[in-house]
Amino acid sequence: MTHAYLDLHILQTVPPANLNRDDTGSPKTAVYGGARRARVSSQAWKRATRLAFADLLPPTELSSRTRRTVGLLAGRLQAAEPTLSTAAAQALAADAFRALGLNTATKKGEVTEQGQYLLFVGHDHLDEIVRRLQAALPGLPAGKDRAKALEALGLRAVLAGAQPADIALFGRMVADVKELNVDAACQVAHALSTHAVDTEFDYYTAVDDENLDDSGAGMIGTVEFASATLYRYAAVDLPRLAGNVGGDLGHTAEVARAFVEGFVRSMPAGKQTTFGHRTLPDLVWLAVRDDQPINLVGAFETPVAATGRGYVADSAAALAERAAALHALYGAPRAGMLSCLPDVATATATLGRSVPLTDAVRAAVTAGTDLLAGADRLVPA
Repeated sequence: MTHAYLDLHILQTVPPANLNRDDTGSPKTAVYGGARRARVSSQAWKRATRLAFADLLPPTELSSRTRRTVGLLAGRLQAAEPTLSTAAAQALAADAFRALGLNTATKKGEVTEQGQYLLFVGHDHLDEIVRRLQAALPGLPAGKDRAKALEALGLRAVLAGAQPADIALFGRMVADVKELNVDAACQVAHALSTHAVDTEFDYYTAVDDENLDDSGAGMIGTVEFASATLYRYAAVDLPRLAGNVGGDLGHTAEVARAFVEGFVRSMPAGKQTTFGHRTLPDLVWLAVRDDQPINLVGAFETPVAATGRGYVADSAAALAERAAALHALYGAPRAGMLSCLPDVATATATLGRSVPLTDAVRAAVTAGTDLLAGADRLVPA
């Protein structure tokens, strides 16, 4: 199989914020290169990316990850067959999931709308299951024969077929039915600050508007925050993505473009009304590789030092220097596209000429799918 990877390297400055907190409410951190860094977990940014897909992809390419799978299917069944009672629709939905080999939760012997675990399921897959159940409903037997009749409808093949974009990218784990597992086509690193970071505390008060007799605070509290220039990295395995979505390279390109756009522009929403922290990246470099995905975080193993002019320009220079050193030693990528702000363009000249993000994404995805198809039309690195 042809190797074709699309690497995303991003530098993004975030103001005082608490994007992603731990169990104590503190911003997540990690020690790297002997220094404490700000950190945003891959899970947080993957969810933000997946939510961004609602504006980038049609509903047929979207999924829900929920325990309420039985209720979700039952609601669709009732919408398609209004004569079905709520209890009948819920019972049929539960039977359908059991025919898939998936356990459903019960409460005092009664079926509930929940499954026993979170299940990642495509909206289009649910609609196809409803169509098959609706067609079989007039002759569907009761009792033990119903299970065999439902198994004969091929419901498992529906969920195991070509996947919607978010499942194709992020994968699915189903312990009970391994044939429903989907290996993720993308990998996302935990975002790390390029420099050392200390968290700070915001002491706040809230005033009771109706208590005119007391000039004190109605409540007081603290919230931790940090500001940082983050290095973000993700990679897409284009052959795996193509296989997950059904093999069509045009569709593969559409999903890859949506992932890049969603990942670049999205932002975890932790404490966003308190900090208004949404920013856009200062730098995006997209590299198409035919060997392996390569994380360039080593550029920041020595923390970028404060020089009085911020961290972005020096971080960009360190990233470009690291990329050039690795390319000289191990070989350059097949294609590279840069989109950055003017104040870091000089520091990253070795990565290429900056172009608008939309153009960079289109060129990089085209180079990747051309490589996957075995074509010769490649963007020079």
